[in-house]
Amino acid sequence: MQYESDLVAILASDAVRMKALADVRAMALADGWIGAGFVRDAVWDQLHGRGSLRPAGDVDILWFDPAQSGAAIDRSLEIELKQRCSTLVWSVKNQSRMNVRNGDAAYNCVADAMRHWPETATAVAVRLSEKGDLEINAPYGLDDLFDFCLVPTPYFLTSKHHIFQQRFLQKQWLKRYPQLTLPAPRMLTRPPPAATQRL
Repeated sequence: MQYESDLVAILASDAVRMKALADVRAMALADGWIGAGFVRDAVWDQLHGRGSLRPAGDVDILWFDPAQSGAAIDRSLEIELKQRCSTLVWSVKNQSRMNVRNGDAAYNCVADAMRHWPETATAVAVRLSEKGDLEINAPYGLDDLFDFCLVPTPYFLTSKHHIFQQRFLQKQWLKRYPQLTLPAPRMLTRPPPAATQRL
């Protein structure tokens, strides 16, 4: 997977994000990752020359366990994470139930859930292995993330495209990250790269 060493270097130099990754590893969540803006913003901030900024907004914790899919479990996990680190805003979502909210067929893992997210550049997650290595979960690869391409995933090219457009406007990404490009939507016809790259 292209750019994996760059992503590892960016995250490894960020003490706040590495502490968050260690906190989530200690939870031992099934198929547990931190994704979305936690990764995306770290890359875009670095590439815009801003260095390591604190995560803005929620820190999205993704895990997958159909046997524990109740929202109350996620809330209890958020409380536990808040006790570990009170300075971050934790958002825990068991992806085994998110398909219902999103109007999709059942997901089978976190990577499958991320394939149904609006943008390819956001569909990236990371975690710490027991040995302390960073693992990357990027079902669409890392090219769009590092090339500043805000591209909808295949699921947001047609009937859900308005959601992609709304997010683009609401989040004001071009104001925050002026190097971003919004190319004409392209179909991703080849199979995506392996969902998890161990480094």
